[in-house]
Amino acid sequence: VKKSKFTSIYVEEFVCVVRDTKLGPEITTRDIPNVGELKLKDLDEDGIIRIGAEVRENDILIGKITPKGETELTPEERLLRSIFAEKARDVKDTSLRVEHGKRGRIIGIKIFSRDLGHTLEAGIIKKIIIEVAQVRNISVGDKLSGRHGNKGVISKILPEEDMPYAADGTPIDIILSPLGVPSRMNLGQILEMHLGMAANTLGYQAIVPPFLGARHEEIGEELKKAGFPSNGKLKLFDGRTGEAFDQDIAVGYMYMLKLHHMVEDKIHMRSIGPYSLITQQPLGGKAQGGGQRFGEMEVWALEGYGAAYTLREMLTIKSDDILGRSATFDSIIKNETIKPPNSP
Repeated sequence: VKKSKFTSIYVEEFVCVVRDTKLGPEITTRDIPNVGELKLKDLDEDGIIRIGAEVRENDILIGKITPKGETELTPEERLLRSIFAEKARDVKDTSLRVEHGKRGRIIGIKIFSRDLGHTLEAGIIKKIIIEVAQVRNISVGDKLSGRHGNKGVISKILPEEDMPYAADGTPIDIILSPLGVPSRMNLGQILEMHLGMAANTLGYQAIVPPFLGARHEEIGEELKKAGFPSNGKLKLFDGRTGEAFDQDIAVGYMYMLKLHHMVEDKIHMRSIGPYSLITQQPLGGKAQGGGQRFGEMEVWALEGYGAAYTLREMLTIKSDDILGRSATFDSIIKNETIKPPNSP
């Protein structure tokens, strides 16, 4: 984490299209109905956000209004209208907003429009692309990988002084579990680690073609040349207590990459959300604000644990027992005991 290792900048584009509708053209403007001044503070008079603004979810990137058809007025509305002598604005707010769970800083704005001589599809007056960048430091839950399919998720980030260290006091950067090797049979990562240790100490770069790489005898020789034991294992000391670990531990240099599955994109929660119209079960997926799928295997886990009431709740009122859902909501509000679910 220090020296901002594994920090990536993630750029995303949001596109807003201004169309010509049957009722008249859409307009980009900062004059949007029913939106407070606070939300509009970063917009210019065309309703486009300024470069450098910080945005969070639901903030307006481009203010856009679409004309609405004239609606039949009720007598009350007509009365109010004539008293206040104002024509209610027949537009609806169709602004482009930052999606759920996104954040960042505006780094670029591209505007394509008919007036500027750009060719656009039929019915489109202008197209605005906004680039939002965010700096993402590495965090618990992000995914790293080596070059041998040895991918994994960060489970903990510790201060340097708590990490294990070698006899000369060099701290270890990343600890990988040895259980990731036998089942996947990717021994290349071990060879890469040992050869990296030797190459780093002797100051050369090893170019190793796949399937014709250095044999382990050669790697052992290189380690000996570099002054390490030929099995590549060193005595390490626990950074928290300063005691040596019982066994020697393999240490070396390995190339690690940060993958695009970052926890910030994955994190998601639901309390009340949409239900599928067909099965009446909650929708799935982050994009729909859905729930976590509780599959067969998870049901078996609860069954094996004997958690009968949790299971009943999962399979009935949290899922497709419509009457039970509303009854449960009522009893929670009224602070009564929750009624038993209905059988279908």
